[in-house]
Amino acid sequence: MKVLVLGGDGFCGWPSALHLSARGHDVVIVDNLSRRKIDIELEVDSLTPIRPMGERLEAWKEVSGKEIRFKDLTIGKDYQELVDLILEEKPDSIIHFAEQRAAPYSMKSARHKRYTVDNNLNATNDVLAAIVDTGLDIHLVHLGTMGVYGYGTAGMKIPEGYLKVKVETREGLKDQEILYPANPGSIYHMTKTQDQLFFHFYNKNDKVKITDLHQGIVWGTQTEETKKDERLINRFDYDGDYGTVLNRFLMQAAIEFPMTVHGTGGQTRAFIHIQDTVRCIQLAVENPPEHGERTRIMNQMTETHRVRELAEMIANISKTEVAYLPNPRNEADENELHVENDTFLSMGLKPITLAEGLMEEVTEIAKKYSDRCDRSKVKSVSYWNKDREAAQSEKG
Repeated sequence: MKVLVLGGDGFCGWPSALHLSARGHDVVIVDNLSRRKIDIELEVDSLTPIRPMGERLEAWKEVSGKEIRFKDLTIGKDYQELVDLILEEKPDSIIHFAEQRAAPYSMKSARHKRYTVDNNLNATNDVLAAIVDTGLDIHLVHLGTMGVYGYGTAGMKIPEGYLKVKVETREGLKDQEILYPANPGSIYHMTKTQDQLFFHFYNKNDKVKITDLHQGIVWGTQTEETKKDERLINRFDYDGDYGTVLNRFLMQAAIEFPMTVHGTGGQTRAFIHIQDTVRCIQLAVENPPEHGERTRIMNQMTETHRVRELAEMIANISKTEVAYLPNPRNEADENELHVENDTFLSMGLKPITLAEGLMEEVTEIAKKYSDRCDRSKVKSVSYWNKDREAAQSEKG
């Protein structure tokens, strides 16, 4: 298949592009390198050294014998260029990673909220509109988030996208399926819930084939492909804005920095290893929905854990202290989370669990590049509301 990977320079996009290329797909990366520009804004680099895009692609050609092409284009701004690119390449699938992905970054200020909304919603709408404009039969695969569901359950497993309900009518109760009620916890998560409505509309109105992947928190850094050459290495974000919780813990343990648990640590989250992420993307691309099928929604996660349990697990291994800090997020102190993920398991996914892969991350990545860590960037400073931020400033 020919695949356009929008946002293919990012944490999930880059290893996904390599994984698909390694399996014989013709891959074109489309990116405006905005994540690299945010590094400059935040004055913090990936713990792992990220090479320029040209060098990355040349390295991949050297080690694999396969070529990935690159197009510098801003999704959500350069609409006609996007349409022209789609008409020129005629892809079978488009993978949409081209969204600002960090909840804390989206909540830093009004400017960051506006940027996240403008970037994410315009990007999604433009991709869908461009598919319709070209008239081509293209399958859109979108990387969403488990956060669209919120982080609580009603004593049930969260289904894969759709909830069966009974609606009271004049004729009595009738069965119906609706999108699982959205409950976003940040502006970033809010944009992902809006994405769902875009998909519902374009699927219903224009019969666009869509797969929406509700992904858990990604941990790990390397995949089979990014391990082949240091020039291919993936991002390892550890800062308070972009660092996912488990990767931050691993890095903190490597530099003997107390692990920063926010609040009680009772927040239960869904997790998936980056290797499983790229495998799920492959399975989605290679198994498109049928024509006329509603938007396919799959929960892309493999296990759930409480944050404090993760910290204690790593503390026992590394002998690192755990520091309980005020929670910058506006969320419940404790929550349960039970999630269905039957579709990917039925497709043959064999999940990598924390117990299997944890030590590799500690020793091979976090410790190797620990000298690149800026300790001043470890703590989260993006507060979900001004009252909470002011209260913490008075204490500090």
